[in-house]
Amino acid sequence: MVTIDDFAKLELKVGTVLEAEEVEGSEKLIKLKVDLGEETPRQILAGIKKWYSAEDLIGKQIAVVANLEPRMMMGLESQGMILAAGDKPVLLMPQKEVSPGTKIR
Repeated sequence: MVTIDDFAKLELKVGTVLEAEEVEGSEKLIKLKVDLGEETPRQILAGIKKWYSAEDLIGKQIAVVANLEPRMMMGLESQGMILAAGDKPVLLMPQKEVSPGTKIR
């Protein structure tokens, strides 16, 4: 169990995928450039290559944990985490387009 204060520490935002490409040498990772309404797009790595093609993600809006500590994977820095549901991940996306960086609450 977490408290509401713990949950409130998460910064959940909607991001728009600007670029996406498979990570060379990885069976799982796709590298995304995501607009979160900040000056510079974020690089986020996601282990979704088995279920999504990089090309199909461009232009999509996705849910992102924006304040997750950066992590190195395959020599690349991931600056957030995308949210998905299920064992065969289904990306969480808004029903209507919203501005990049819109807070999820």
